[in-house]
Amino acid sequence: MDRSHERQLVEIESRLYREDPRFAEGLGNGQPCRPREYRHTRAWLLLGAALAVLAVGIALAHGLLIAAGLVLGGMAGELFDPQRPARRHRNFPPRPRPRRPSD
Repeated sequence: MDRSHERQLVEIESRLYREDPRFAEGLGNGQPCRPREYRHTRAWLLLGAALAVLAVGIALAHGLLIAAGLVLGGMAGELFDPQRPARRHRNFPPRPRPRRPSD
């Protein structure tokens, strides 16, 4: 194999290990697990808690519990988004500087 190809493979391997060490180790052992983007255990638990809080809030006719259940449901929905890490590291355009009054 060419040196440039070997270097590219090493770069890919190191980037994969930095992004998801558990997945990279699983590939090395021959027993790969799902990549981080497809692991939703915490999201399912939060969604279950949100539905429980929402149901209790509806049963007791308590507005604060209903609102808390809806907020928790929104948080769980955000955890299901596979593009969440990419959006978090997005570069925003610089803010314009405020103008100074001229003398």
